[in-house]
Amino acid sequence: MDISENDILGWSRIFALTLGMGWAAWMDHKERKVANEHWMIWIKPALFLWALDLMAQDAHWSIYLTASATVAYASGAVIGRPSISDVRNGSRIDLIVFVWYAVSIFGLLMGALEYQSTNPLDVMLGDADRLGALWWKTLSVLFVILIIDAAWRFRLLHGGADAKALMWVAILIPNWSTVPLSLNDATSVALVALPPSLALLMWGGLSFLVIPFILFFGNLASGNISRLGDLRLAWHASKVELDQVLQRHVWLLTTLIELPDGTTGIHHRTRAPRTTPSREALEGSVQALTEAGVNEVWVSSKLPLLVFLLPAIVPLVLLGDPMVLIMPLLGL
Repeated sequence: MDISENDILGWSRIFALTLGMGWAAWMDHKERKVANEHWMIWIKPALFLWALDLMAQDAHWSIYLTASATVAYASGAVIGRPSISDVRNGSRIDLIVFVWYAVSIFGLLMGALEYQSTNPLDVMLGDADRLGALWWKTLSVLFVILIIDAAWRFRLLHGGADAKALMWVAILIPNWSTVPLSLNDATSVALVALPPSLALLMWGGLSFLVIPFILFFGNLASGNISRLGDLRLAWHASKVELDQVLQRHVWLLTTLIELPDGTTGIHHRTRAPRTTPSREALEGSVQALTEAGVNEVWVSSKLPLLVFLLPAIVPLVLLGDPMVLIMPLLGL
């Protein structure tokens, strides 16, 4: 069987995605954080593969610089963005980054002028000029990263590592053209499909739907459901020994409250706190519960999104965009 350039690029991207996301998921699971150095390492194969892809398509220089503008914007999440005052203070690194921004923006604007006659609708329908379509597809990656960045800043994505991971995926797999879809080609022929990075997020989100069932039956098997009130917690929390709370990545739901008669009672919150308590505050809560004679408490696990994005690579490669599969089932 002949292997095309698209196949090589596609499987190389999936290989890099699996390794990079696997490493990040492991760090997120163990430490609940992923160092910026991780993304600085793994952006290199992403850029290399994107450059090869553009070379294979004989891209115009303005398309390369449009891709550069996309990477420049995403880099702010990892290395920050230089200001005019930083450049004036003589920082060589900030000056280099500032020049990079300027050149990339110039290339993006030149690309807009070069391909202004190309209609985005024609790109979707497959009727656009080849290079014009390539420029719009490259620019669309910037739009995706803007969406991810906005979701992070508005707390729709709670972790910085989650946002950086999705930005990295957007650069690594800018479109579906080289994704080796194995079982279903509906995504490759669809007029509208989610970008691969957002499709991966959706597949990861769908896996969250099974967590309540796992927790509920786990609590049922462990005998943690002993009264009707426990049903409020059994689907999203679990019981652990109090002395394990400080050793695990969890939110403590069991607290002490003052009752109307002046005594102290035990209360189990249904929801995790909006902001994670400091280590000192958590130690104080554990100490108070210990003094009250509490041995077991309800906790809600801090589930790292990257751990769910890793297995989501499988349905992404096998099936493509989940929305392309779901919409026909809904009659849309």
